[in-house]
Parts: sequence; structure tokens; C-alpha cells
Amino acid sequence: MKRFLFFVPLLLLSCGGIPKNIVPVQGFDIERYVGTWYEIARLDHSFERGLERVSAQYSLRDDGGITVVNRGFDPKKNKWKEAVGKAYFVSDPHTGRLKVSFFGPFYGGYNIIDLDETDYSYALVCGPSRSYLWILAREPHLDKSVQSALIRRAEALGFETEKLIYVRHRDG
Repeated sequence: MKRFLFFVPLLLLSCGGIPKNIVPVQGFDIERYVGTWYEIARLDHSFERGLERVSAQYSLRDDGGITVVNRGFDPKKNKWKEAVGKAYFVSDPHTGRLKVSFFGPFYGGYNIIDLDETDYSYALVCGPSRSYLWILAREPHLDKSVQSALIRRAEALGFETEKLIYVRHRDG
């Protein structure tokens, strides 16, 4: 029984989940999404705690997936941290719903729930629960009106936007 209880959370993580009543974007184009994205804001998690200048680099893999390289600077240790993973579409490649893994066979949800459809210049992304939320942009800074609109959208979807951490970016 103990083994079963240990594996249940791992199986749930491997599903690439999406929070209830959250709908990923449709008409998604991975070719336009690949490249560099900067974190503008996020909900706090141990794997990013204290990091500044956080970015994600997405590139196409030969097997149809996406290579994910997350980077952030730890000012307390004065060094960069990097995590390399892979992502795959959960179903339709035109739906902004992927599963991502940084830890072997275990996947978590990566759900694009809002996206600048014209220029792919910003995105609102959530994980498998409402505890995971990121505002991403192609530049290290995002227009305040766009940022405010994304925060209002996230709040309307039930995310605790008052707990957002705004990521510090600077040259270098």
C-alpha cells in the first residue's frame, strides 16, 4: 500500500495536467513560439526562489518535441542556475497544452492560457494547478497595460495574483 501511495503523485505529475475550468489557447503555432522568453512575473516555487533575470529558451527537437532551457541568476550565490528539459504536446499541436519534464519520465503541465496572437510577444502560462503561473514576454520588460490585463485575466481564472513575484532583469 505504501508503494502505491508513493506512485500515485508521480502518476498524477506524469499526466501533464491542467487546472479545472482552464482552457489553453487554440490556433497555437510552435514555430512562432520557439525562441527566448523572459519571466515578467511568477508565483513562487522552490525551484526558482530568489532567482533574477529568469528566461526560457525553447527550440524544436528532432523527435517533434521542444527542448526547454530555463536560466536564472542567483544573486546570493552570484551564479547562474540552469535546467534543461523537454516538452511535448499533450494532444493537438495547435492547442497550447504541453507536458514538460526536467526529471526523467515525470511530466507536469505547461498550459498557455493567453497569448499575443499577432506577434507572440507575451504569454500567460500555468502549470497543472493554480499554484503555478508565469507571465512571459519576448523582452525583459512588458508594457504595464498589457501586464495589468494579463494579471486581471489570471485573477478572473482563480489565480492568487496578489502573490505574484515580479522578476528583476538587468543587462548582463
